[in-house]
Amino acid sequence: MSPLVLTLLLLGGLSEAAGRLLPLIARRPRTSRPQLIPLVLIGAVVEGAVFALWPLIAWTLAGLMLTEPPPGVAAFTWTPDKAVPLLLAAILAFPLLGPLLHMLLLVAVGAGLVAPLAAATGLGWWAAAGCVAVAGLGLGLAVEVVRRLVVQVGALTGVREPAA
Repeated sequence: MSPLVLTLLLLGGLSEAAGRLLPLIARRPRTSRPQLIPLVLIGAVVEGAVFALWPLIAWTLAGLMLTEPPPGVAAFTWTPDKAVPLLLAAILAFPLLGPLLHMLLLVAVGAGLVAPLAAATGLGWWAAAGCVAVAGLGLGLAVEVVRRLVVQVGALTGVREPAA
C-alpha cells in the first residue's frame, strides 16, 4: 500500500473512532483529555486496520469460491480513488451527521470494491458482491464484539476516572 492510501485509511479510522467516542464523551462530561487521546488514537489504528483488511478478506473469500486460487493478492488492494469515498464515509460517521447516510456511503464504497474484485478473480458480479458484503459485515461484527467485551471488562474491573 502506498503512503497516501495508508494516510487515507488512518484518517478514516481517526474520524470513525472520534465519531464513536463523541456520544460517550457527551454522556460522561468528566472524561479528561489525557484519558481521551489514547482512546481515540487506539481506535484510529483499529478502525484503519479494519478498513485495510476489508479488500483482503473479500479477496480471501473469493479465493475460497474458486476452483483454482486467484493469481495474487497485489491485484486487489486499496487505491487512493477507492479510499477517498471510505474517508468521506468515516467523516460522516459522526452520529449527529447521520448514521443512515454513513451506512449508505459504506455500501457505496463496498459496491466500488465489487467490480475490481470480480475482474481480478473472474467471479461474477453478484458473487463478488457477496464476498465484499460478508467481509464488511464480518469485520464490523468482530469489532463490535470486541468493543462490547472491552466495555464489560472495564465495568467488571471497576475502572474509575479520577475526579477532575
